[in-house]
Amino acid sequence: MMKKLNQPDRREKRRFPVALTAHFRLTTDGVTSRWGIGTIHDISSGGLSLRCRREFPIGGRLEMIIEWPATQSGKYPVTLHASGLILRSRGTRAAVQLTSHRFQAESHLAMPMGALA
Repeated sequence: MMKKLNQPDRREKRRFPVALTAHFRLTTDGVTSRWGIGTIHDISSGGLSLRCRREFPIGGRLEMIIEWPATQSGKYPVTLHASGLILRSRGTRAAVQLTSHRFQAESHLAMPMGALA
């Protein structure tokens, strides 16, 4: 039986396990996809692991809106807007290096989706 060697973690920043919903769109060769949905499994200030129904091309760029588990003033939803580069992809899981990120709270003027009917 072959022994599994302990491999050092290549990440520069500590990843935290989470289960967050992410809306994303992929840009490759100048073409941007429609919005899709996936799940973030771990995250740091430098990168994240995303899982969804499709395989991502290495080198593709992702734009993501991640539903953050917090509110502003106890009532306004907070989202994390992030962009990144796909470094590794296997099956339905991708490793993404973040190139930019910012938190955004929905203003009190924002209406819930579906409220305009």
